[in-house]
This record gives sequence, C-alpha cells and structure tokens, in this order.
Amino acid sequence: MDAAVLEDTPSLATTVAVVQPAHALNDSDFNKQWAIPMIGVPEAWQLTSGGASVVVAVLDTGIAKGHEDLVGKVIAEVNLADSPTAYDIFGHGTHIAGIIAANGDNGIGIAGVAPNVRLLSVKVADEGGRCDSSSVAKGIVWAVDHGARVINMSLITTQPSPELQDAVDYAWGKGAVMVAAAGNDLAARMAYPAGCPNCLAVAATDPSDSVAPWSVQGDWVDVAAPGVGIYSTLPFGDYGYKSGTSMAAAYVSGVAALLFSVASDHSGNGLMNDEVRQAIEVSCDELGTGSVGSGRINAFEAVNQLLASE
Repeated sequence: MDAAVLEDTPSLATTVAVVQPAHALNDSDFNKQWAIPMIGVPEAWQLTSGGASVVVAVLDTGIAKGHEDLVGKVIAEVNLADSPTAYDIFGHGTHIAGIIAANGDNGIGIAGVAPNVRLLSVKVADEGGRCDSSSVAKGIVWAVDHGARVINMSLITTQPSPELQDAVDYAWGKGAVMVAAAGNDLAARMAYPAGCPNCLAVAATDPSDSVAPWSVQGDWVDVAAPGVGIYSTLPFGDYGYKSGTSMAAAYVSGVAALLFSVASDHSGNGLMNDEVRQAIEVSCDELGTGSVGSGRINAFEAVNQLLASE
C-alpha cells in the first residue's frame, strides 16, 4: 500500500493547558479545545455555524457514527478499504470527524468547528491506517458525486498518481474544496494529495501559534492550523488527544464548511469553491515562527471576507 492516514505524533505530550474560550458553549469538555478560540471560531459562530445543506466528506479510516457527539451527522458511508467493516476501528477518522462537525451546545463532549453540517464517511484506509492512491481517488469521486462540498484527506502518499490527480481535478470542477495534510516528517518530500494544485495543503501549529517542529512546511504548503494536543471524539464513545497535520487539516475543512453556508458565486462560473478557498487563504494571520504560504487560518476573518463581498 502506497499511502496512509497520518497517525498522531507520539513524541508529543498528549495534553495542553486548559483554556476557556470566549462565547463558550455548554459542551462539557469545550474548555479543552484551545484551538477553537485561537482561530476565531466563536466569533465566526456569531455569523454562521454552518448548515445542513453543507456536506463534508471524511476520507479516512471510517467514522464511529454512533458516538454521542456524532449522532445524526453521517448521512451516508462507503467502505473502499481492505476492511470487512465501514466502522472506524483505528480511531483516526472519528477524531477528524469530531473536529469538523461534532454536535455543539448539547451539554456533552466537544463542539465541532461547523456543528450544523453533515458528514459522509468514506473509508479508504484499513484498521492499520493503510490505504492506496487508487482507493483515495475512488473516494474523492464517490464523495463529490454524493454531494460533498468539502473533502478532508488527512492522509498522504509520497508518490504522485495520475488517477489521484484526475480525481482531485474532477472534484474541483464539480465545486468541492479539498483539504489535505502536509505531513508530519520534516525530511519528507512533497506529499499527495496535498501537493495537487487543487488541494489546500495544511501544516500544523501549536498553542504558541508557531508551526510545530515536526510539521512539514514550505512554500508549497498553503495554510496552517492547530494540530498539537487536539481533543476530539474517538470510537466506542471515547474522547482523547491527538497531534498531527491530520488534525490541522480538519480545522481547515471545518472553516471551509462554515464558509460554504455564506458564500456566493462572484466569479460567475456557477461554483463557490474558488471563493471559499480564496477567503481562507487571504484571511490568514501571520505565524509566530515557521514558513507556510498564507499563514494560520482565521475563521472569523474568512467569514467576514465573504460577507463583505456581498
């Protein structure tokens, strides 16, 4: 197998300082979500929390859709992996799903960046987190053909694939925003699908608003987002911390989902993915340290960017 989901970085501590975000919801563990206020999500929620018409596809190890904080979120699923079940045994996909869209203000657990959007569970990786470019490509096509506006890919391969590139281009042409992890190994070459021109490549930042020391960075990486000590949903009703550009990509996907709920077609091409991607990139904040194309995402400024253009 030539690709894999990005496991959390084991050398990092699994906890971070507890902070109390502004405009906190009543979710019991909301104060563990340091990244939410860092990227201006509570302020963005004053303008939009997404909508049920926006569908986000999670291409990963599956989603534990019965989790208390994900109940009702998954509207369709498909198993394209070498696995007997669509359920998430590995735990990676469920963690990503919670960051993006966990039910908010329900008195339990956490809140996703876009708590009102819906999810597609596209299992492309097996119980060891392994997948191949062909399965990822098929997952992209399946997702966009089933209504995905945002496609999250917290996985990498170091080898470019014509089939994968064609799938990315197909989904972009259908109006989807694709978000992919840049990788957790500084020695790594350009990763795919993050390196595809029609994908947003994402680096990871820490609570000091600097690029994490293990995160891939560079001019080819488009944006950064929190990816250290991220608390989210896990299979079998659990919660826990993970770190990696996987988690960072999920925050970007959540912001993209928020933006689709307020975006309009200003370019006249009949689509809104170009407006959404541009809003994410031009609204970024400068980083404390690290080299990333546009900087660290800012949900509030991105939403304002689109609303100001109305």
